[in-house]
Amino acid sequence: MAQKNNFQFSIREYRPSDEHEVMSLFRDGVLEHVYPAFFNAMSHPDHVGIALSISMAGYVLGGSSYFQALLFGSAWAGLLYYCCYEIYEDYMTRRLSTDMADIQANYLEKPDSGFWVAEADTNGQSKVVGMVAVTGKMTGERFDDWNGGAMGEGPEFAQDAGDGSYGEMSHTIVVFPWRRQNLGSQLTRKALDFCKEQGYARLVLDVSSPQTAAISLYQKCGFVQTECHRNTHANRWFSKLARINVMRMEKLI
Repeated sequence: MAQKNNFQFSIREYRPSDEHEVMSLFRDGVLEHVYPAFFNAMSHPDHVGIALSISMAGYVLGGSSYFQALLFGSAWAGLLYYCCYEIYEDYMTRRLSTDMADIQANYLEKPDSGFWVAEADTNGQSKVVGMVAVTGKMTGERFDDWNGGAMGEGPEFAQDAGDGSYGEMSHTIVVFPWRRQNLGSQLTRKALDFCKEQGYARLVLDVSSPQTAAISLYQKCGFVQTECHRNTHANRWFSKLARINVMRMEKLI
């Protein structure tokens, strides 16, 4: 049953007719993190120092040329932007070719998983303004969101109860005009309620460090960080240069 609130949106199960809007929302939602990641990397003291050093080298080599100093500095900034873009663009491409390639089969036709969208009335028309997905997992089974493959057991699974099943939340995205209106919290609550109905012991998720608003939201919802690494799907040097960490967070149910 759809959930409604004072902001006139409802949360319901995904329908095949939502595919175009959901795919567009997914692409935009992933790539919007490129600029925050880039600015975060550029503002790091190490990168500031390198940019200044490279600009000075350009100034000297160019015979006191300010243009060449700017050119050299821009080249370093361009490299950092490329690293940030590749990390998120490759993640998006991998997910579009795996679970997002067939939402019906990968989520709705599996009783231990689910995919929901938030729908709002915008100028008299219904529009998808948010989404969230949950995948059922077993102890020792973990799909690495960033690398696109399964990972083995680890100490983080030791607290699972019963049959060892738990939920993994992903694709939590809200359209910009609808943010800060409790929609993100409602989508997270939908995922938690589903996990509770399934008898899962906990709900886990992965989030990248530039997603500060999402991290704050999850912390307010009771999630705690259990892991942090730079093992993304991209070349490891991209993650090091971009200084992007992947954090695993979880909430016991």
